[in-house]
Amino acid sequence: MAAKNRLYRSSREKVIGGVCGGFAEYFGIDPIIIRLLFLIFLFAGFGLLIYVIAWIFIPTK
Repeated sequence: MAAKNRLYRSSREKVIGGVCGGFAEYFGIDPIIIRLLFLIFLFAGFGLLIYVIAWIFIPTK
């Protein structure tokens, strides 16, 4: 039986809050890709809101 992946904020791949690093670990991809997506969302007008909400609700590992 495989262990279930859980979404946590990363303590290793942390730049500000560890949100992007946590998503990258969860999906098994490079954190740079997630950071670029959040940057695109930031310029679209709702990236900061998504990041802050994720920072509040995603627990630290």
